[in-house]
Amino acid sequence: MMHKVLTFIMAGGKGERLLPLTKDRTKPAVPFGGIYRIIDFTLSNCINSGLRKIYILTQYKSASLQRHIRLGWNFLPSELGQFIELLPAQQRIGDSWYAGTADAIFQNIYTLEMDKPDEVLILAGDHIYRMNYYSMIDVHREQEADLTVGVVEVEKSKAKHLGVVEADAAGRVTGFYEKPANPKTIPGKSDKIYGSMGIYVFSQSVLVQELLEDAKNNKSSHDFGKDIIPQMLKKGMKIVAYNFRDKDRNEEYWRDIGTIDAYYEANMELIQVNPTFNLYDQEWPLRTFQEQYPPVKTVHSGDREEGRVGLVLDSIVSEGCVVSGGRVQRSILSPNVRINSFSEVYDSILMEGVNVGRYAKIKRAIIDKDVSIPQGMIIGFNLEEDKKKFFVSDSGIVVVAKGTEIK
Repeated sequence: MMHKVLTFIMAGGKGERLLPLTKDRTKPAVPFGGIYRIIDFTLSNCINSGLRKIYILTQYKSASLQRHIRLGWNFLPSELGQFIELLPAQQRIGDSWYAGTADAIFQNIYTLEMDKPDEVLILAGDHIYRMNYYSMIDVHREQEADLTVGVVEVEKSKAKHLGVVEADAAGRVTGFYEKPANPKTIPGKSDKIYGSMGIYVFSQSVLVQELLEDAKNNKSSHDFGKDIIPQMLKKGMKIVAYNFRDKDRNEEYWRDIGTIDAYYEANMELIQVNPTFNLYDQEWPLRTFQEQYPPVKTVHSGDREEGRVGLVLDSIVSEGCVVSGGRVQRSILSPNVRINSFSEVYDSILMEGVNVGRYAKIKRAIIDKDVSIPQGMIIGFNLEEDKKKFFVSDSGIVVVAKGTEIK
């Protein structure tokens, strides 16, 4: 018997810990890895898993995300009942915007009645990983579970940043806690916990029942982790933990890039000699939208002017970039970046349209879109000076916000 699966991607988050990258855009729309947006990884997983009925729930500063989806992800044939569709918060039920993850689905409950799926897959649109979602859906069906929760093994010390799932040796969920101070560890692994991936498979009838009940509770924050799952556990319903492995069943790679430091580290992992997360896996392609830019060009003037080299080492360079007599090392250049003569860029992320002036020096920095670095400007070498002009993270990453005019 064919099962019908309907997918919801939660893409309305403010991403306040990623400021200033989220000053003008929602977190899933933040650029990543040169040419991608964060949501591209979740969407690519859906397409590669064979899921073709996808709703994206948007709310906060979504114009950039909407444009990206319209231009890059508008390719499924609607005549076959396939779609990737945006569902902005629209006060369909009452006069409030999405109050929580569960409320976002509840306010679109009409789609469940319209599409009549057997299962509902709910995903977060702001993590970096590869996953065949049908592996999890198959476990949900085999276990005849009411709900299956995707979990990833992480160090116990990271519990304060995550929702933590407690499960017995058979994988049956016994507890769910948001950012607990003293979490229970995985049976047999005293230093590891199960972190929630924000991925849920519900049987459709169960989801509708729980959402209707939760909506009547005035004390609820209408969130899956804080309210729906504890509510189901109290009733003794069958909730199963799905222990994540990537699509090759290898050691799991899953990154919650919720802070500037985590975002920076995940980008820098991509330029390692043997990166844990491989952008070049042709069996699991990553889709995105790309503008039409010319090929990459480097300009080297030989010995005429010492130091004018046009050199790129250990870096990712996107289309449209021109490295004209500058030096780039261990960095990610997004499309249409220009590196001018005698400038130096180390261990940095430069987003689309950045122009680095002559003799400028940049180290351990994130330069957001459409920023022009003046001639001779130095960023990342004196953090006390940088803090007077820019945001500097806990680990010393300097962030220059989108469109900043530097005097």
